Amino acid sequence: MKKTFADHVIAFNSNLEYTGKLPPGIRIMNPFREQPHIKDIMRQFYKKFYDDHLTRQMIIGINPGRLGSGSTGVPFTDTKRMTEVHGINIEGLKTHEPSAVFMHEMFSAYGGVEKFYKDFYIGSVCPLGFTSIQPGGKEINYNYYDSKALTDAVYDFIVESLKEQLTFGIDTSAAFCLGTGKNFAFLQQLNNKERFFKKIIPLEHPRFVMQYRSKTKQEYIDKYLREFEENRD
Repeated sequence: MKKTFADHVIAFNSNLEYTGKLPPGIRIMNPFREQPHIKDIMRQFYKKFYDDHLTRQMIIGINPGRLGSGSTGVPFTDTKRMTEVHGINIEGLKTHEPSAVFMHEMFSAYGGVEKFYKDFYIGSVCPLGFTSIQPGGKEINYNYYDSKALTDAVYDFIVESLKEQLTFGIDTSAAFCLGTGKNFAFLQQLNNKERFFKKIIPLEHPRFVMQYRSKTKQEYIDKYLREFEENRD
């Protein structure tokens, strides 16, 4: 039997492993290996919303963060929304992630999560996250582009991961990049070389909107919907 979109994503996430060397002070974050229950949550989510053979457009974030997909295994979904919106209960851990709030408001404006997930798949430039230890011992999120040394270290991993995701059933006529700055600059340069997509449309990152433009977030939601509408194949 032909694999469903969900089967592809679940296998991809379950087998994610970075075996290269990272710069000093940077730790890889792989929630699927570090927290076994997250793999089960992720599996429930994709079987619920992606267990079909539909073709979807790809939305590409930066890399997983601790409070978002680091806690659920699903990009831009914290434990609160996983429970309340998706109906998948997570025992013990409670996370609230502003980017997840923005994205779920956008999902609602689009027509709801079921409609959205039928049309789009959300991934990341780098499918695994990173953390850095601060002088006081606090662990914070770190992005793949925060240092050239890290970007160089994970470059091949990024390329191979994106190539594999394109085999799930991705419409390559256009992709949407979350982040109009460094993430878009890197992805655009990479796409010029690898020709993953015919074009990449940059959208303001949900974290930027919630942190600096929260009073006008509806304008950004409207922009997302407009760009989706104009770039449907």
